[in-house]
Amino acid sequence: MSIASSLKSTGIAEVIVVLKPPASAAAAAAVNVPQKIARHFRTSPLSQDSALLEQLKAAKSLKTPGVKSRETSALALGTAAKPDSKVRFYPNLGIALGIVDRAGLVALRKEEAVAKVIEAPQLRLIKPVAAAAATPVNGYSWGLRALGVDALHQQGYKGKGILIGHLDTGIDAAHPALSGAVKKYAEFDALGNQVANAKPRDSDEHGTHTAGTIAGRPINGVSFGVAPEATLASAMVIEGGNVLARILGGMNWAVGEKVRVLSMSLGLIGTKDTFLFLTRILRARNILPVFAVGNEGAGTSRYPGNYAEALSVGAMQEDGMVADFSGSQQFVRKIDPLVPDVVGPGVDVISCVPDGGYKEMSGSSMATPHIAGLAALLMQARPGKTIAQIEAAIFKSCSLKPGMLPSRANRGLPDGIKALSLL
Repeated sequence: MSIASSLKSTGIAEVIVVLKPPASAAAAAAVNVPQKIARHFRTSPLSQDSALLEQLKAAKSLKTPGVKSRETSALALGTAAKPDSKVRFYPNLGIALGIVDRAGLVALRKEEAVAKVIEAPQLRLIKPVAAAAATPVNGYSWGLRALGVDALHQQGYKGKGILIGHLDTGIDAAHPALSGAVKKYAEFDALGNQVANAKPRDSDEHGTHTAGTIAGRPINGVSFGVAPEATLASAMVIEGGNVLARILGGMNWAVGEKVRVLSMSLGLIGTKDTFLFLTRILRARNILPVFAVGNEGAGTSRYPGNYAEALSVGAMQEDGMVADFSGSQQFVRKIDPLVPDVVGPGVDVISCVPDGGYKEMSGSSMATPHIAGLAALLMQARPGKTIAQIEAAIFKSCSLKPGMLPSRANRGLPDGIKALSLL
């Protein structure tokens, strides 16, 4: 919903305020939003946060029975504490998030320190189109072989020393295939507060599956992790609660942890530029944003995956055809007018799920971590290269498989060995 529509229907609107770059080192080091900006925000009983707090307080007073750990409701997520401020500040991103009324919006737009005020969307997980229990077989998965990852591993490139950001439903770090993979973990509660001393867990199973594709360790002769010696900075940010506050918290945290790649299988259908500045911030920090294009088929895509500034990933089948559900779309722009940028293995992908299990899933969510992991291998192999050079090598290595339409696959499937030779 647009800011104008929200103000018309409820009298308030949740907005993202993009601040201008700080003028001094002291301002850049600030951990709180400037008071001149904060004064224009307000609390409201009509806001999502107020509704969530009311629900959580009622459940606590009624001593509602506990919920399973792998659930995404507000009750399952809980809240660490009531926010002590009317506005959330994400210093690593240079933005603030909060509620405004008409007067507050007008005042914010007049503030010298404000670059822009934009509507606050609610991003969602790009859920798999299919999932089923599976038994891994010995050797490399079809996805790793399709990308030439097995050959890169033979040359000793397995992602060692590369920290990969992974924002998803969380992660089961106790799974044997993820032993030692999680270097950093963060969890954001229903209101977007970071949970102190959180232990790795998965509120669903999607996060453990995508994490396994990125950095799963070989186990019993089975290899499905693209970068099995890389480490993960994994955060639970979806689903449930104030999803936007949770995702922004995760992105701010990941930037602070100095990840080299950020893998996100989430977004919204459409073409709004709401997250464009965030994608540009990631690139300015030398972080490669690898985002899923979506699962709604030809002529559709999701943002931020459909931005020219993102490395957008669609899904390919084992036979080389683009999956029918994989998104693709043409835009009227000079730079990178077609998405996705590339396709990756995204159908019947076997990886780990919580409690020591394995499943095969299908979706652009499964293709995205393949490409994020490939970027990590190249970063290890050529540590002096920028993300733009890594991305360009991946693009130039691509080829279209027989029957693969350019309108659906764009550049096609990357070749890991060729990409390495181009660096």
